[in-house]
Amino acid sequence: KKYILEGLDPVLEEMVSDVLTEVPPVPLDYMIGWLRKRSGLVAVHDQQSFQSRNKALKQELKQIKCSIEEAGNAIKMEKPDEDEEEEDEDDEMDEIPESMKKPEAQMGRARQSVSAEAYGTWNQKQAFTPPVHAKSDDQKDRLKSTLQKSFMFSSLEAKDMETILMAMKEVPMKAGEKVINEGDDGDFLFVIETGSLECIKKIDGEDKVVKTCEPGDVFGELALLYNCPRAASVVAKNECVCWQLDRETFNHIVKEAAANKRNKYESFLKSVSLISSIDTYECSQIADALVLENFKKGDTIVTQGDPGDKFYIVEDGALHAMKGGDRVMEYKSGDYFGELALLKNQPRAASVVVDSAEAKVLSMTRLSFSKMLGPLRGLLARQADAYK
Repeated sequence: KKYILEGLDPVLEEMVSDVLTEVPPVPLDYMIGWLRKRSGLVAVHDQQSFQSRNKALKQELKQIKCSIEEAGNAIKMEKPDEDEEEEDEDDEMDEIPESMKKPEAQMGRARQSVSAEAYGTWNQKQAFTPPVHAKSDDQKDRLKSTLQKSFMFSSLEAKDMETILMAMKEVPMKAGEKVINEGDDGDFLFVIETGSLECIKKIDGEDKVVKTCEPGDVFGELALLYNCPRAASVVAKNECVCWQLDRETFNHIVKEAAANKRNKYESFLKSVSLISSIDTYECSQIADALVLENFKKGDTIVTQGDPGDKFYIVEDGALHAMKGGDRVMEYKSGDYFGELALLKNQPRAASVVVDSAEAKVLSMTRLSFSKMLGPLRGLLARQADAYK
């Protein structure tokens, strides 16, 4: 049990999250590639096979496009009476076979497929007005503190964070209360403020606890991300306070913000010498893990002698490093710092102070740094000698 919880669960959860974010057409191939990249065993022939497959898919897409255009032209040339005959034939097929009908209990909660939701109505972006649930200042402070513990919300811009704060609804839960039923459609996700809940899945006919969610954790997001039924039931282990977010707000704000953030930082990371050699997949993972931090002139980002728990990349602004009262290094956009304390598990070797009026710095936690920049450990260690 310990091996599953501590060894397998973290890797599987990360892989499933990436699969659901990318939604690859062939999940098995994607997962095999993911595991190889995660372990550092990406071979050259794998990269070539991906490129060949991509080229073949582009060619197939081109052929499909031509076929659609030809079909469209043929339809325009058909006579009106032929159209009427086709409509009559279609009417005869309107009756749905009994074997394909849903049970009446599920008819009221039918949902579109993932492709229908993504591309329905020609994928036109509709006007969106998020719900607003009035909150006291205390509630807003508590909720913001909780959201900042969650990777899914911690990197939101201030405007998007405010929208989410007002859209979420406080939901108190009693011990033993079932919040989610396995197999149901999902319209909400939940963020835990206090208490703990158990995820229960029916395995071999028995209910088994597969995960315990604690304060700061998010649950119910898979049904929204992938538009699938609930993967497990969730029951309150004790009295809890959770915050509920609806599907539409999640899709418009959180998913869109994550995509915008990834695109923005992927472009920026190409200018960072350390990361420019990393492939596109790994670069996108790093982009997702970065958190924007804003500073003003004179602010100290790290202090000499303090323990280190973050790695930093300068997005915009000018900074300098101070060691023993001496100015030892200058930093500009694309430069990075903070890796020494993480590589050697030592206190900060120098303080870093902001020179410019404002500075934007992208930070990465120790866990993300070790996981994503692990293959570059040798390069980082060699470059670290330059500081001496």
